[in-house]
Parts: sequence; C-alpha cells; structure tokens
Amino acid sequence: MARPSVADERREQIIDATLRTIVEHGISGTTLDRIADAAGMSRGHVRHFVGNRDQLLLDTARAFYADDQGALAVLPGQVQDLDGAVDHLFGEVFAATGAENAIVFGFVDLARTTPEIAAVLTQAYSSARRRLAELIAVAKPHLAPEMHEVAAQGVLTAALGNVFLGDFDPAPDRTARTRAAVEHFLDAL
Repeated sequence: MARPSVADERREQIIDATLRTIVEHGISGTTLDRIADAAGMSRGHVRHFVGNRDQLLLDTARAFYADDQGALAVLPGQVQDLDGAVDHLFGEVFAATGAENAIVFGFVDLARTTPEIAAVLTQAYSSARRRLAELIAVAKPHLAPEMHEVAAQGVLTAALGNVFLGDFDPAPDRTARTRAAVEHFLDAL
C-alpha cells in the first residue's frame, strides 16, 4: 500500500486546522495567519499546499460535508431506515450544540456571499432530503410520490431548526419536543 504524499498529509492537517479556527474565531476571523498558527506552519506553507483562503474554505466545506463522515454528515450512509434517520437527526450527536454547529453556521454565513460554498451546502442538504424521501417511501408506501419529498423537507427542516435553536435555547426537553412533533407528523401520514 502506497504511503500518502506529504502534500496530502499537509492538506488534511491544514483543513483540520481550518475547522478548529472556524470554531474558535468564526468564519470572518478565520484568516490564513490563524490557520497557519493552528496548523503549526508558516502562512507561506499553507498557501503552497492549499492556495488562497477562498479555495481553502471551499475545500474545507467539501471535506466537512463529505459522505459518510460520521457525525459530520447530514445523514450518514449507515442510516438504513426512517427510524434510524429520526434517531440520527434527533440524537445526541446531530442535535448537540458545539463545535459542529459553529462550523455549519460559519459555512451558512459564507454561503450567502460565496456561490461555490452555497453549492456545497445545497448538495449536502439536498442529498439528505432525497435520502429521507427514499426512506419515507419505504416506510410509507401508500403516500403519493410527491409527498415523500414534502415529508422529507418537513423532517429535515425540523431537525435543522432544532439544532439552530440549541445555540440559544437551553431547554433540556427542546430536542425531545421537536422529535415528538416529527414523530406525530410522520404517524399522521
């Protein structure tokens, strides 16, 4: 088996440092100097391995939203049915506030002015919605096909809204209430 190249290792190290910098300083405070400090490299080395800040943030968004990245994926590949999807979207990892939220919100903020980042987010969340629609179609075969997409949009919107509210609504039952609403919605279909 071939050893990964130094360039690939450095790129991964820099992307990890970028994610940490977004958590600590927000997207607007994520400068090449701060990323270089977090990566333990010079700014020149960062630019050599990843290019400019815009390219680095795009590469970082792509890595963050890559398929099957466990908790970072919107809906990981190991989710096999609708119950599993609901468990994931309203589970401790996805619904938790913290570093991942800071990263997501940073990319959402950047997507407002950067079409390439918006495309990454659109692809990630559209993919999750389509996967949810497929799982709903299996669990609710009596529904009209267009309702699978509508229901998936409702579930995904509730899950993301719950995560968003978590940053400022510390109510311990917030996620349980949102999950109960989604489960009632799905049962009513």
